Amino acid sequence: MSDPAIPEPVANVKRALTALGAEDTVTVFDSKVPTAAAAAVALGCDVAAITNSLVFDVDGAPLLILASGAAKVDTALVAATLGSGKIRRASPAFVLQHTGQEVGGVAPVGHPEKIKTLLDESLKTHELLWAGAGDHNSMFSITYKELQKITGAEEMPVR
Repeated sequence: MSDPAIPEPVANVKRALTALGAEDTVTVFDSKVPTAAAAAVALGCDVAAITNSLVFDVDGAPLLILASGAAKVDTALVAATLGSGKIRRASPAFVLQHTGQEVGGVAPVGHPEKIKTLLDESLKTHELLWAGAGDHNSMFSITYKELQKITGAEEMPVR
């Protein structure tokens, strides 16, 4: 039975975390934290420790890049590293379709289908990371090593 006070996308993230062997560390805030800067202020941490879950469109297929909140993804670098075509920022409808979550609240897990995922190597320098948990009011904490494990993400420089 699900808690009606918890939005379904957040409940999906909580279920995914525990199913993947991670601790459910989801924190729900009273106000929205839709940006890395807002999340860092609410959590009292460095913006670079916020893990943005950014969805891109690569020839109609989703690509999830888990990037530091302090970084701007270099899509040309990522495309060259992957040997793929042009990587475009996905539309909000594309993001919702492939993740079940809205832009600004996308989590690294809890999606309807597995998405190819890349992990920004610069996040390694932080003892604890914070990532979106499915909506604009929720985040969860995790270590870099555990995030890589539960997402199966390929580690690479993305900037």
